[in-house]
Amino acid sequence: MAQRSNGAVALGLVGVIAGMGGLAFASVPLYRMFCAATGYGGTPQIGPQAGPGATDIFITVQFNADVNGGMPWRFEPVQRKMRVALGDEHPAFYEARNLASTPVTGVSTYNVTPEKAAQYFHKTQCFCFNQQTIAAGGEAQFPLSFWVDPAIATDPHTRDVTTITLSYTFFRSLEDANRTGALAKAGPHIGSTDAQGPIATP
Repeated sequence: MAQRSNGAVALGLVGVIAGMGGLAFASVPLYRMFCAATGYGGTPQIGPQAGPGATDIFITVQFNADVNGGMPWRFEPVQRKMRVALGDEHPAFYEARNLASTPVTGVSTYNVTPEKAAQYFHKTQCFCFNQQTIAAGGEAQFPLSFWVDPAIATDPHTRDVTTITLSYTFFRSLEDANRTGALAKAGPHIGSTDAQGPIATP
């Protein structure tokens, strides 16, 4: 009986450990989904939902661009700021130039500040989390589309917000750092995602 009881306990512990391992493996994509759905941590909402239509209330959207230290790109927004009507959908663009003598693949992350405004910032098109490759010395343009929920003006916690800043940061992808042998000096990097190419600049 004691052996059978010990076996059941051991089997139960193995199951718990396996379950914890599975949760750890899934935690990153689940956290990303949670942030995108709730706006937590300054993560904008992402989805196909179109804006409800322009209102007579306006807000300023600023655009910021950064690259990690190991990323040999010049990356910047095409427009520095836009004054937009709440509820109205707008396109915007970022552009990058590869300063290296070989092709470089990067992946971008993003956030919105102030964080409390993120749940009201909706992106219907985005280049984030997808691998973007630019040829040596080449240039590319990255489009996005967004709208700001009119509810931001009536929420007591956000009605004082007059400016929202959308920031993107490009990192060298893990595959690219491995391929070029730059992993040791690449700094932080991001693993693979589904590929989606940029718009090449003639």
